[in-house]
Amino acid sequence: MRLGGGPESDNFEDRTGQSGGGFGLGGGGGNPLGCLIPLVASRFGIGGVIVVVIGYFLLSSLGGLGGGGGGGSLVPGSQQSAPAGKSTLDPNTQRFLRTVLGYTEQTWGQIFAKNGERYTPTRMVAYRSGTQSGCGAAQAAMGPFYCPTDKQIYIDPSFFNELSQRFGAPGDFAQAYVIAHEVGHHVQDLEGSLDQAHNLQARSSETEGNAIQVKVELQADCYAGVWAANTKDPQGQSVMEQGDFEEGMRAAEAIGDDTLQKQSQGVVVPDSFTHGSSAQRMEALQRGYKSGDPSVCKF
Repeated sequence: MRLGGGPESDNFEDRTGQSGGGFGLGGGGGNPLGCLIPLVASRFGIGGVIVVVIGYFLLSSLGGLGGGGGGGSLVPGSQQSAPAGKSTLDPNTQRFLRTVLGYTEQTWGQIFAKNGERYTPTRMVAYRSGTQSGCGAAQAAMGPFYCPTDKQIYIDPSFFNELSQRFGAPGDFAQAYVIAHEVGHHVQDLEGSLDQAHNLQARSSETEGNAIQVKVELQADCYAGVWAANTKDPQGQSVMEQGDFEEGMRAAEAIGDDTLQKQSQGVVVPDSFTHGSSAQRMEALQRGYKSGDPSVCKF
């Protein structure tokens, strides 16, 4: 990607020098995952609800919107401010995170302005191991997520290593896709789609709630494609280079529900999908990218 000279967002907080911990699961306490899970397992999502963990991968996302999910919600446990320390974030990684976030602000600002609206940016929090979010405890094993309560994105940058090394989806656009997907959830929040989904899930069965969650995640994938199609560097050229989009498609394929379930348990359970199959995630990303029009990303 052509990211050099791009805008670096000020809506960024580096907590990598703080020690994690001091958080519990409402009604239960302890590690909200119940076991060690690869960082990619949550496949990007929305913070707020813990649901069932089966085998080595999450079959229902930590990124539920509430209702119909089963399990308890994340709430802060014993909360004390983590002592500040020296940042452990590589300067190049921080520049990448801030630049991609800056480009999302630029692009979505322009898209909203075309409709006579004002885009209010999200904020990104980078951390190591664990930290506190408005949705409760944020832990590295959850993967990146967006918290509607405080309207912030939480990410442990080591997630990118997992995505590249374990799941064979390296590249700067694969990483940018992760960020753009989370920003897509923020766009949904601004548009009211998340509230709509929450209300639908509140009166749905678990299977129906999962299906609603899939729609939410696929729309965020589509919005990531829209962002990629519309983002220009300071010279007015697309930030996308040859091979970039293929990196994103590999990432979308690697984190599909069916692919992860086959790897973890050898069978696929469609009713438990919360993010969509590999084919669905690839199609959504491609649809947004080919059109560049957010109206094609209907919920």
